[in-house]
Amino acid sequence: MSGSQNQSSFTNQTRPRKLLSENLRLARRLLGGTLQTRVAKSLEISSQDFGFSLSNGELQFLNNSWYVTHTGLLRLARRKRCRGIHVEAVDSLCDSAANRFVLKATVYPSKDSAGFVGYGDADPSNVSLLVRGAEMRIAETRAVNRALRKAYGIGICSVEEIGSNAGPMAGASDHRKFPPQNTNGNGNGNGGAGHKVRDRLCQIIRQHKLDPELVKAYAVDFCGTKALKDATREQVESFVQQLAEAAKKDRDGLLCQLNSYAPPSQEVAG
Repeated sequence: MSGSQNQSSFTNQTRPRKLLSENLRLARRLLGGTLQTRVAKSLEISSQDFGFSLSNGELQFLNNSWYVTHTGLLRLARRKRCRGIHVEAVDSLCDSAANRFVLKATVYPSKDSAGFVGYGDADPSNVSLLVRGAEMRIAETRAVNRALRKAYGIGICSVEEIGSNAGPMAGASDHRKFPPQNTNGNGNGNGGAGHKVRDRLCQIIRQHKLDPELVKAYAVDFCGTKALKDATREQVESFVQQLAEAAKKDRDGLLCQLNSYAPPSQEVAG
């Protein structure tokens, strides 16, 4: 074997190990210490078999499990030289008036492949309030993600398929999730300053794709009140400033902190 071949073989072997080491180090920092055996093993497979990077936003830790992101799947498809992805609407199952869409995606990993099919659905009941009105695009993303996971044998579910990337499922009371604070202190007054604080908070949530329910729980804990409406404007302003800085400097760390406020739930099957 030539020197160049030896060097190439060595590089191909060391890259997965280096990525795994980086992912494990970051995961321990984000999750606060020793990882559970199941969590560490899942991260090892995601790192070595698929090359997913935690620092590049290709993996997220939710509900005590790892989930791959749409970004991670598209980057994997590019590394694998995917031949193409075809997406079409399933007209018989779509209802545009109700914003209900079902899309079919077919991934062709190689020139001679017959294709791997995945379906994705979205309607106002299973998307975040922050992306209300974009149900067709959400359905497309979910379909593509599922088809890519099938094509490349990825067992873990994607974030977008469970609707957790942008926040909780929409509900009738979501528009009251962050009550405006008045200029005098407590309460749900309609002062302009209170609206500005609430608007900035919502902007941070949208910009950094945070879960509004978890942000609300974090805010209540930060302010030390029983409900967010009981907090003073100064307390909410301080929280919003802290949230903005954390999201900008260390979003992964912030996500892990927010996840600590999530109620226990069953794992979602892929």
